[in-house]
Amino acid sequence: MGKVRKNKLNIVKKIKIFNDPIYGFVHVHNKLVYKIIQHPYFQRLRRISQMGLSYLVYPGAHHTRFHHALGCLFLMQKGIDTLRLKGIKISKQEEEGLLISILLHDIGHGPFSHALENSIVGTDHEEISLHFMNRLNVEFDGKLDLAIDIFTNRYHRKFMHQLVSGQLDMDRLDYLKRDSFYTGVAEGNINSDRLISMMTVHDDQLVLEEKGIYSAEKFILARRMMYWMAYLHKTGVAAEHVLVNVLKRAKQLIEEGKALECSVPLAYFLKDQRAKGEMDELSLDMFSLLDDTDVLSALKLWSNHSDIVLSSLCKSLLNRTLPKIEMFSEPVPLDYLHTRQDKFLKHKAIDEKDLNYFVFTGEIKLKVYDPELKNIQLLSKQGELLDLAKASDQFQASSFSESISKYYICYPK
Repeated sequence: MGKVRKNKLNIVKKIKIFNDPIYGFVHVHNKLVYKIIQHPYFQRLRRISQMGLSYLVYPGAHHTRFHHALGCLFLMQKGIDTLRLKGIKISKQEEEGLLISILLHDIGHGPFSHALENSIVGTDHEEISLHFMNRLNVEFDGKLDLAIDIFTNRYHRKFMHQLVSGQLDMDRLDYLKRDSFYTGVAEGNINSDRLISMMTVHDDQLVLEEKGIYSAEKFILARRMMYWMAYLHKTGVAAEHVLVNVLKRAKQLIEEGKALECSVPLAYFLKDQRAKGEMDELSLDMFSLLDDTDVLSALKLWSNHSDIVLSSLCKSLLNRTLPKIEMFSEPVPLDYLHTRQDKFLKHKAIDEKDLNYFVFTGEIKLKVYDPELKNIQLLSKQGELLDLAKASDQFQASSFSESISKYYICYPK
């Protein structure tokens, strides 16, 4: 590792290097950033799957939130360097705030990413991330103040928040490229170097130079393809619902006073009586100990439980005997749902009240542009701003903001 001199700017004595399969060497020069990476809260991300249960569809998708966070850190540093070369002043303190903010943006994710968030935790991962940042800020004597202000969009230089959370942020630039690599879905690959090199700031807003329009169009198309081919792949959707139903059943059994063996952190949330969205000190402590291994070990234990519903659902995930899923462009007809329910009841010794654990319907929604975020803007040579949705000759403006819905029914094969 190369040596550098320590100075007032919080530089570490030795450059820390992480070898990333996507970008090569990720260098960490900042002492505080490295301390945060070494913290148990951040190291926990090594045990949180980036794509949940997608490895049941794409065997290579075993990468973690730890990988993703380091990748975002690398891209943020490239973004900062690019903007500085274009005359955008970013102080060392702002650089540190940006790096910490992007590093911790996903620290609030629970086991298998969104599955527990939608079942037993009941608090958005963004909110939990902020709780962790506030806890770390106390531990590091207020040195995360600026990072938190950037993360929550309270900092007066608004383009900095867009680098962390926007239509074209470092989070999306990394996860598309990374998830495409690990799944093998080539359609999701993007040219993050080109996109970052086209970034600039105009009127305190993060924009792209107009000549980056084709790279931006490719980014939109890649994001759409990754959602339909990977994140919302029908088999992955079915698997996540089975996991949600496992946890729902476990919670129900515990409420009924049934014995259920599992780790202390998982048991805490299964027995949790918090108000929805509440995250107190004890809850955060327990959450910081919760990762994929807690859920996987519980699945193995519960696969032999006397409750046939719980054991059947656990075996379905462990052995990948997942339910069949059919997709529709319209809501699933009720008569078809009832037909599938009746057929299942004839062949399985399941109480009718437990039928929804095995035969269920749902809806998948996808919107390429997040309605709460500003659209991607292009800066012309004349200094005019053009909305990508209107300037693009590849997409109609409506296709950017249009919400696409697909409906599905799941039932045992």
